[in-house]
Amino acid sequence: MISGGAIIGQYYPVGSFVHSLDPRAKILISVIFMIVLFVGNNFYAFAVTGVFAVLAITLSKIPWKVLIRGLRPIVFIMSFTIILHLFLTPGQAIFEIGPLRATWAGLVQGMFIGVRLIILIMFTSLLTLTTSPIELTDGLEDILKPFSRMGVPAHEIAMMMTIALRFIPTLLEEADRIMKAQMARGADFESGNMVQRSKSLVPLLVPLFVSAFRRADDLAMAMEARCYRGGEGRTRMRELNLSTNDYFAFGLTIVMSALVVYTRVRFGPVIPRGAV
Repeated sequence: MISGGAIIGQYYPVGSFVHSLDPRAKILISVIFMIVLFVGNNFYAFAVTGVFAVLAITLSKIPWKVLIRGLRPIVFIMSFTIILHLFLTPGQAIFEIGPLRATWAGLVQGMFIGVRLIILIMFTSLLTLTTSPIELTDGLEDILKPFSRMGVPAHEIAMMMTIALRFIPTLLEEADRIMKAQMARGADFESGNMVQRSKSLVPLLVPLFVSAFRRADDLAMAMEARCYRGGEGRTRMRELNLSTNDYFAFGLTIVMSALVVYTRVRFGPVIPRGAV
């Protein structure tokens, strides 16, 4: 069901509390969570959002190993971010390497950004892991429907976003297969300087783009063969309705948001102004 390292765009079918929620509720809760996560400016806020994320993951019945495997693609970005803050943030020195000076404030700030990134990726991944592409399209379309009065093509935008999410794991798997095939033919993607590595990616990118355009063309032909004409006159087999579980999830989200705002007001930023 779940293959490869990336989990964005993949659906994990299992019966759970989170799977049963209305897709509109899951989309809105995910947006609120992202906003609240960036409103929090200390580790107390991360403790609150972390508990909320752990509760959501537990109720979703998604295996932890699946979510942890999905963090692999961001290990480099997270490490680079921590190192960048470690050496560029002024403060009390930990050690020095030539002109570079590592500081405690930089370490704390780097860890702060890293923890925020981990919580963000793990929680937002639940949206696609617990929501099928059809439900996600219906939920996005329903949320965007009020804007259709202003000429916004709600159905088309929702369809494009869902297709884009759906093709992310497919393209990553295709890139992995092409890379392994090229390496079996003697291609080297790891040695050399930055310019040489960039040139070595050409045999990977060209067939990947060709495959992506071919898949897009096949999808367009399939939709045209089925007389797809957008959202005009389209009906749904299953109408979206908010249930008690959805209101309960919204209530938990509001409590979590209030606690994060309280920690921001009560404890202040992770590194107080003037400390560096």
